[in-house]
Amino acid sequence: MTVKLLCVFVFYRVSSVLNRDVKQFGKKYMFDSNEETCWNSDQGDSQWVTLEFPQPVRVSELKVQFQGGFSGKTCRLEGSPKAGELAKITHFYPEDNSSLQSFPIQEAHMVHRLKIVFENSADFFGRIIVYSLDVLGERAL
Repeated sequence: MTVKLLCVFVFYRVSSVLNRDVKQFGKKYMFDSNEETCWNSDQGDSQWVTLEFPQPVRVSELKVQFQGGFSGKTCRLEGSPKAGELAKITHFYPEDNSSLQSFPIQEAHMVHRLKIVFENSADFFGRIIVYSLDVLGERAL
């Protein structure tokens, strides 16, 4: 059984916001289900998003919608138990387009914290634009 974990995480952070304009491009816009809003990172290598959950979860799939021209090219998913160090779970390779893309996670690791690292971008300056980010999985018992 797969449950959308979108509303379950209690804390999330991003590496940067374009021009520090959180009112227009803040992290909350990845999760507001509005096709008109987005998180827009500032320029630079290795942009990232971290999510913390109140209890252990097993992630089975990521769904991401980028803006074409500002997508991640090589992305890394990391996870950790509550107090543990982040460890690589998998790499994934989005296409450079504006479609909702799905990335199944082959081995569902039990984690309290996830980090999605956009190692590089289709944009020359390293900016990432995400319109929606969904993490699917289930609560671990």
